[in-house]
Amino acid sequence: MSDSRPDSRGPDGRAVLEAPDIHRALTRIAHEILERTKGAGDVVLLGIPTRGATLATRLGERIEQFEGVKTPVGSIDITMYRDDLRLKPARPLGRTEVPPDGIDGKIVVLVDDVLYSGRTVRAALDALNDLGRPTAVQLAILVDRGHRELPIRADYVGKNLPTAKSEKVKVYLQETDGRDAVLLMKGEAR
Repeated sequence: MSDSRPDSRGPDGRAVLEAPDIHRALTRIAHEILERTKGAGDVVLLGIPTRGATLATRLGERIEQFEGVKTPVGSIDITMYRDDLRLKPARPLGRTEVPPDGIDGKIVVLVDDVLYSGRTVRAALDALNDLGRPTAVQLAILVDRGHRELPIRADYVGKNLPTAKSEKVKVYLQETDGRDAVLLMKGEAR
């Protein structure tokens, strides 16, 4: 399926998803989660900060809207589990917020904005091991841009976006950036 909008590439890049597209993608992902998990009863959404946590909150709101049941939402900081700690400058630790009932025996859906090499997800899986033992772990991603370096695949994808390694995908969300958009930019790979 091709994007019928004109190429609006400028200094900010070319928009591949706008606010209505993101809204539709998250609505579809919420429905897919409900279908695959047979309702939201045992589901816990854990977002990978920063934008993954925001997306997890949005998914939780949609699931509650559809099912009438509040789905536990939290966040999982992966900073200390990254395999590139020694290669990049020091970064601040984020917050891990696990819902009060924990994750043991639950279906945990990890949520992030962009899936690229798979290393962030691997770090999240390692962090998850320190938090408990879920029944299953699934992955929801807004944008899958390919270029996997690890055998990791998303269960729920908002948009598959084949990219060159030289391109960058930038996700903007209203809560953190003042607007909803996904831009494809030339430059250093993310």
